[in-house]
Amino acid sequence: MTRIDDLPIRAELRGQSPYGAPQLDVPVLLNTNENPYPLPEELVARIAERVAEAARHLNRYPDRDAVELRTGLAAYLSRTAGHTVGIEQVWAANGSNEVIQQLLQTFGGPGRTAIGFEPSYSMHALISRGTGTGWLSGPRNADFTIDGAAATREIAAHRPDVVFICSPNNPTGTAVAAETVLALYEAAQAAGPSMVVVDEAYGEFSHRPSLLPLIEGRPHLVVTRTMSKAFGAAGLRLGYLAADPAVVDAVQLVRLPYHLSSVTQATALAALEHTETLLGYVQQLKSERDRLVAELGATGYDVTESDANFVQFGRFADSHAGWQAILDRGVLVRDNGVPGWLRVSAGTPAENDAFLDAARTVFKELHVNEPGTAPGTEPGIEPGIEESA
Repeated sequence: MTRIDDLPIRAELRGQSPYGAPQLDVPVLLNTNENPYPLPEELVARIAERVAEAARHLNRYPDRDAVELRTGLAAYLSRTAGHTVGIEQVWAANGSNEVIQQLLQTFGGPGRTAIGFEPSYSMHALISRGTGTGWLSGPRNADFTIDGAAATREIAAHRPDVVFICSPNNPTGTAVAAETVLALYEAAQAAGPSMVVVDEAYGEFSHRPSLLPLIEGRPHLVVTRTMSKAFGAAGLRLGYLAADPAVVDAVQLVRLPYHLSSVTQATALAALEHTETLLGYVQQLKSERDRLVAELGATGYDVTESDANFVQFGRFADSHAGWQAILDRGVLVRDNGVPGWLRVSAGTPAENDAFLDAARTVFKELHVNEPGTAPGTEPGIEPGIEESA
């Protein structure tokens, strides 16, 4: 039987595993940072109306430039992210992962490198590898924040072509201060010039303002977003970026023809019509996230400060054993590849109650966080394996 390694695949893909999180049939699913609230019925009805209209024209290609959708996304960002942008500054694709891929196809590639500060979103490294871009792993502090001085030294030494900054960071949930982003941007321009990509997939859940205003006057700075999380539309697969108009022009050099279907565009436009309702769910999830942080801490777990819709907690002598013990109680969380730590997505109040009951029991049974029980938990030893999309 032919194996993958029997095929003439590229050398950098040999020995790699496909990206993915376990999809198991258990009562409580809190492992993939999805929004747990189904779309409201009035939005479902509006989607049906817009898709029905689009269906009448499926014999024709979709709007290649997604003008109406990009106009709506620009209006949404201008209203909620603290900075006015126009359609010429916004680009959309099939999930933020395709946006990242297009950026790496445009600004990375063979002979070029990208850097991220790990543990962080693993798709940055995976898409870099897939586009032939070399990958560099930068350092983080013990509390999982970016060490600005160390990061600028890495940029100066390696002169990467693309710099990734995840804020809030996945899997840790930590946000990045604007001052740090500006310092890394200046270092990247001195060493490059290089593109700096701020991944704000979880931006709507943050205590901090969006970093979007930083794009003003900085043509090499890009902010990426997604409708998967705050909009509760993971199944839609719609991501977007905001940047200087020249960046939008550049990524169109590598986009596939008619890459966003008419149905995708229609569904996203319907969701944008219900922004206020959907952001109301975000407020509920932020409250639940803060409850998880407080109650996990009260139980005795170490908890990483979170600005996202998930919480990283530990420390386990064997994080996979902790993951399995919680799963045995009907709750699926994420073993995210950071030694000693697990991650739980904020769910509904009932789902979070079930998780907290399981976590309290496991804490006692596994003697979590006792001295000497979590070797190798220094960040940067192994990168996290996480999803944004």
